[in-house]
Amino acid sequence: MTFPELFAAYWWLLFPLGGMAAGGFKALFASRERAQERAHEREIELYKLQHPETAALDPANRQQPLANTVSLAKDGYSEADVARVKGEHDSVNKRWLSYELDVGKLIDFPMMSDVREPLTVAFLRAKRDADALRPLEGDEISAKSRWDDYRNAVNAFAVAFDIAEKEAHRIKDSAFSDGERQRLGTARKLVNIAEDGAASPAERQTAYKRARKELDGLIVLPDVTIASLEQKVARMLDGTAG
Repeated sequence: MTFPELFAAYWWLLFPLGGMAAGGFKALFASRERAQERAHEREIELYKLQHPETAALDPANRQQPLANTVSLAKDGYSEADVARVKGEHDSVNKRWLSYELDVGKLIDFPMMSDVREPLTVAFLRAKRDADALRPLEGDEISAKSRWDDYRNAVNAFAVAFDIAEKEAHRIKDSAFSDGERQRLGTARKLVNIAEDGAASPAERQTAYKRARKELDGLIVLPDVTIASLEQKVARMLDGTAG
């Protein structure tokens, strides 16, 4: 059968085949657009980390007031301004400690302790910078340049932590395989038993050891996190849980 004869016999197939092809191309383009949108969002997040002064202008970041204004006093700031920024600094540190001192929370959001993640590294560096510039007393900041450095460092720390925390809550344990997620789930249950005052001393001790084994190779727990869990278990074993 010649091509003209084939075309005359099966020309009607062009319509359903064309529709299938169009649908396939549409799905492909939609997938690429979603990937591009996500990449664009990450670029914006990283830009905010590099330029915290612009992030402070974003309405989405106004849920917790950042140190972007100062009262009119000598050199443009006062001890009250310094105290306010120190309070904001303390607030972000408390949010960070809520992960560092809670094994269960780190299991639920492992990115917050994963130093392989750029956003985690960014907020840890920002924390280090803010902590290094923190004054012991308000009057210790005697120069406007020192005040600006500390205020900007606290702002950068708050922005970096907020971005990392949102990403950690978004991805949760999705970076792990099915088998690894099952181990994380088992470890989470064991930690609950280890911290359960209603469990027997033997059950708590066994649960603690098994939890550490399940997490081995999955999550590197900070020393302070391990110490916190060990203290909780020890208090319960001594009958002084609280």
